[in-house]
Amino acid sequence: MNGAFFSDLLNTISERGRTILRLKGFPSDGAGGSASLVELCKALVSGRGEASGVAIAAETLARYRLLDDVGRASFFAALADLFGPDQEKLASALEKWRANPTDSGAAAIHYASEPRRLELFRRLNRAPGGTAALVEMRADLLKELRKNRALAQVDADFQHLFGSWFNRGFLVLRRIDWSTPASILERIIRYEAVHEIHDWNDLRRRIDPVDRRCYAFFHPALVDEPLIFVEVALADQIPSAIAPLLASERIPVSPERARTAVFYSISNCQKGLAGVSFGNFLIKQVVEELRRELPRIETFVTLSPVPNFRSWLAKAEDAPIDQDARAQIAGVDDPAWTREPEATERLRKIVEPLAAHYFLKARTPDGRVVDSVARFHLGNGARLERINFMGDLSKKGLKESAGVMVNYLYDLDDIEKNHEAFVNQNEVAASGAVKRLIKGERAIFGIPAPGFAQG
Repeated sequence: MNGAFFSDLLNTISERGRTILRLKGFPSDGAGGSASLVELCKALVSGRGEASGVAIAAETLARYRLLDDVGRASFFAALADLFGPDQEKLASALEKWRANPTDSGAAAIHYASEPRRLELFRRLNRAPGGTAALVEMRADLLKELRKNRALAQVDADFQHLFGSWFNRGFLVLRRIDWSTPASILERIIRYEAVHEIHDWNDLRRRIDPVDRRCYAFFHPALVDEPLIFVEVALADQIPSAIAPLLASERIPVSPERARTAVFYSISNCQKGLAGVSFGNFLIKQVVEELRRELPRIETFVTLSPVPNFRSWLAKAEDAPIDQDARAQIAGVDDPAWTREPEATERLRKIVEPLAAHYFLKARTPDGRVVDSVARFHLGNGARLERINFMGDLSKKGLKESAGVMVNYLYDLDDIEKNHEAFVNQNEVAASGAVKRLIKGERAIFGIPAPGFAQG
């Protein structure tokens, strides 16, 4: 059975079910706002025939799309308040287990403790386009969650289901090139989150030359919607700046000469899938693809932004920086200093040790590495290989990263060891060159050099 036939079948079932709904007295499309939507949800989890069940699911999603922000906030609040575990069933299961603590009794507690929201989401997923609609619904929920933390459990239920529905076994890796359908290429332009793709010519420069690759994960339920993609440059050495990689007049590197694969942009595409991990699988599979295609590639490395560095410099009380240095850094947004060798050298002597401190010593209140990109790559088992002062002199790069970019090295022999050290001991694997930079704190700010584990 092909996908088109199955989709048509679901639509037919849904339409027949809608007729049944009208005969059974459900309000017509769009009536009743969030209150009627909640009633449809109650009917859906109560158990219906396959035809009416699919129809109720489709109707529910259609009416949800009609809600304004206030209506959606009310709907999410109802999901939190009215669709939790069945308290009576849970209490009964607990009583039976206390009287007779068996495995089957424990299983009964497990099933009774499941929020009814989970079953609601499963049944909504049966509607045509249900998976995509639920991903969009969660994106709306995440916006509302910033204002109402009482919705956290609703989000946890979404994340639990999505972790199963979008596990690695369902993901399909596809190479993106100039022959890829235009609808997908347009989405690549739109979803690029690291280095803006300005137009179609810019996109072609990133995916068409012999030394460029782009790969994306797709899911069967989202058809032509990429979940995450990575852009790769083949190079003869580890790069220290992004501009030469993206230059319009650059000379492509022959794949036969290339010894390094550079992951210079990784973009998540679906806001509703935030927190569902794809990137670690993507990088590892792309490495395998490249090793198979280009066995001469020896080094796998990123050229990554440091998006939180500039804000950390501005407000971190634990930053090892005196007032004079802070005043000099305050002018980093103005690119004029990049044309003045003396000013550049003064800033380099300040910024490089601070960047090393940022990665190796700075922590969030809950003890995590401050930088989100660093947490991603270090958690994947990469090593912080090099800090590149003046790596990104774009307006965005100066504003967010003070011009700094870093290389994370994926050494296949050390990935597992580095991952375990980071996850279990919060230990950052770093090269000797990075560790030597932090010792510069002593000379510049009079701060004792800390000790770091070898990595």
